[in-house]
Amino acid sequence: MNHEDKIVRDPQICGGEPVLRGTRVSLRTVLASLAAGDSVEDILADFPALTAEHVQAAIAFAAASAEEDLPVPATPHF
Repeated sequence: MNHEDKIVRDPQICGGEPVLRGTRVSLRTVLASLAAGDSVEDILADFPALTAEHVQAAIAFAAASAEEDLPVPATPHF
């Protein structure tokens, strides 16, 4: 799944904060819920406008962002 299909940024929706397509649920809200230990089922119950694909897209986005943002450690020279 391409997370870009499910995550949008529109200045007219939630002040331009990234949201899950077709909802006003922010990417940050879903990621914070996951980080707090909520299950996908918990999130879907709390936000009925979301689908499991939305949550997967949020996870995929976070994984891709982490890969891009984390520095590569220097290789020790012996």
